[in-house]
Amino acid sequence: MKQAVFVMLDEYADWEGAYLSSTLNQAPSWEVKTASIKQEVVSIGGFKTTVDYQLEQIPANCELLILIGGNSWQIKNSVLKQLIQDRLTNNKFVGAICGAVDYLAKNGLLTNFKHTGNAQYLWKDFDQYQNKSDFLEEQTVRDHNLVTANGTAPLEFTKQVLKMIKFKNSEQIDKDIYLYEFGFYQYCKEYGNPFY
Repeated sequence: MKQAVFVMLDEYADWEGAYLSSTLNQAPSWEVKTASIKQEVVSIGGFKTTVDYQLEQIPANCELLILIGGNSWQIKNSVLKQLIQDRLTNNKFVGAICGAVDYLAKNGLLTNFKHTGNAQYLWKDFDQYQNKSDFLEEQTVRDHNLVTANGTAPLEFTKQVLKMIKFKNSEQIDKDIYLYEFGFYQYCKEYGNPFY
């Protein structure tokens, strides 16, 4: 079974991983696990989450690492930095959204990747952020084994991560996400009732 591990810190953004985690966790060939730097984290919305792994316990062979944004990504953590660096270098799948992309920029982990984020000006004092010309003003950017997104892009983030991991064919992923982007009735007009 393929495993997706969602890294969440205190004040993580509830909405940023919800579509992706629920899609993956309902698939028979995937399971979703959570990880953090402490045993329990509390989301921006007040949800308490007891995580499955501490960072050093994340299996090396997990298929996908997702970094959920929020208000605590100013941290310095050598285990986390090394984990992400190893995955990016070894062509393993990583997705980062919102504040988690700020962390990647600050730690020089976006080098050699086209990317986006909340706003590039937020990174002006990040000495290790060397590839400013690779920033694209888009909701989400997929390049090689990395998907980055800003905090207003949970659906687009879900779509690009699913395409990166080849969860289904690209057209079917577009169709599945359309339901949430435009709603049930618009979907029915476009494609018919998905529940019949």
